Amino acid sequence: MANLTGAQALIQSLAREGVEVVFGLPGVQIMEIYDALFEQPGIRLITVRHEQSAGYMADGYARTTGRVGVALVVPGPGALNASAAIGTAYASSSPVMLVSGQIDTNSLGQSKGALHEINDQLDVFRPITKWNARTTRPEEIPGMVHMGMQHALDGRPRPVEIEVPFDILPTSSDIDLLEREGTVKQSPDPAKVRQAAELLARAERPLIWAGGGCREADISSELADLAEALNAPVITTPEGKGAIPENHSLSVGTFYYGHGPAYHTLPQSDVILAIGSRMNLNPRTPWSLRPDQTVIRIDADPEELGRNIEAQVGMVADARLGVIELLAELGGSPGASQWNSSELNDIRQKTTEDLRALAPIQTELVETIRAELDDDAIMVAGTTEVAYWGHLAFPVLKPRSYLTSSYFATLGYAFPTALGAKVGNPDRQVVATIGDGGFMYANSELSTAVQEGINVVTLVFNNGLLGASRADQMNRYHGRTIGTELHNPDFAQLAQVYGALGIRLEDRRELGPALRDALKADRPAVIEVPMPNLRPPFQTPPHGLEAVIG
Repeated sequence: MANLTGAQALIQSLAREGVEVVFGLPGVQIMEIYDALFEQPGIRLITVRHEQSAGYMADGYARTTGRVGVALVVPGPGALNASAAIGTAYASSSPVMLVSGQIDTNSLGQSKGALHEINDQLDVFRPITKWNARTTRPEEIPGMVHMGMQHALDGRPRPVEIEVPFDILPTSSDIDLLEREGTVKQSPDPAKVRQAAELLARAERPLIWAGGGCREADISSELADLAEALNAPVITTPEGKGAIPENHSLSVGTFYYGHGPAYHTLPQSDVILAIGSRMNLNPRTPWSLRPDQTVIRIDADPEELGRNIEAQVGMVADARLGVIELLAELGGSPGASQWNSSELNDIRQKTTEDLRALAPIQTELVETIRAELDDDAIMVAGTTEVAYWGHLAFPVLKPRSYLTSSYFATLGYAFPTALGAKVGNPDRQVVATIGDGGFMYANSELSTAVQEGINVVTLVFNNGLLGASRADQMNRYHGRTIGTELHNPDFAQLAQVYGALGIRLEDRRELGPALRDALKADRPAVIEVPMPNLRPPFQTPPHGLEAVIG
């Protein structure tokens, strides 16, 4: 037990939980926390230019390291500014902790008009967090931090939010600090493991469908072992990219809005094992699962097992433990799979041909980017044309190397999220792909990147439009365009003004050498790439099916 202020208890508790970085923006209600950070040199403080960026950076840090990312904001406008990032983390199953200040305890719930007051801020965050809480006593702070960390990491990782009122932070008390605990991961029901193993062993066309839960469980090696044991091809969702190296002989690629290898594999499969995925087959998918197909699902979130696709066998379990138990139950005996390598190679080749036919410019750019990057480079795919097709065309070779905004589809998230990823992985290349509209959300964080030496390479694909919305107007609204044209700065000059490297291409075919130079630069870099406006995958029928679903 030690005599500590609430702020000291908060920061020392974060340190005991293993926190090494905090992304934040100061303000009056949290200045005591900043003062406590001054006394805790083991935690790096990165000050951002917008609270939304603090949340995104914490998310990028969390998803690429597997550790909790921490954002620190004032209540009211600061917390609300961060809310889109917390929603993105929730959609992406990312362990982020938002530490929000609060007004003083005597004003809580009084609607007095206190500075930065929201009545009731906890309610704002409940739909986009796994757990949130507020304390009104300094003695409760270590327990609240500890509980928040456990909730963020146990079971399905997701963001949490904690609040400490203004007047509690400077208040001293005798406080017990807590020690860090390991996370609790759920093992599968042995009976269901046996049932699943029997079905998979008899399957003639088994298929593995790997989602973002595979990323968070870090099962790249185990998943490859299971695929080999079953001789089963593996399809990933965009969130699950990296769950198995995409140059593995059993990896056939990614499914996204009806495109990709699922079209060539899923209808043929008799038993489908979905791991850590919502299995949301969107309306553009030109087929659905048949009654004669068996679905087995493993998910850390019991609520997911009843959504979207009904499973004949549903296991609530950590993905790693579920896969390990399945491997043990299979026992190395050969299954009945009839997939062969020639067939899978044909599927990969056909998928690539389809993509190049549907999106030749985008696919060429994605292939150029991949050719310049290390195997373990981190790609943060924004909400922009090239990134959308990159979900399908960009092969990911290492775990925790590909980030999307999942179903939240948050415009502007990619650049600050990439900064957080680079902070957590300073020795790995980090590249963000983003559109001109999205980059304007957080271009001020170039100042943060330069100040903190966060050497991310940002590819800004500039078509002078909010491209997907413009394409929507052209396709669905008969060319009635309004509100989708943009006036942009020269992004290369803008980067240079901040002190970053700025490169403006005259032709997109110059991207390879420019990216090579940017990756060698000892500072953040922005490459502006001119682009025509093209159709994204969710507005493009799968190849050969235009007449069916166009």
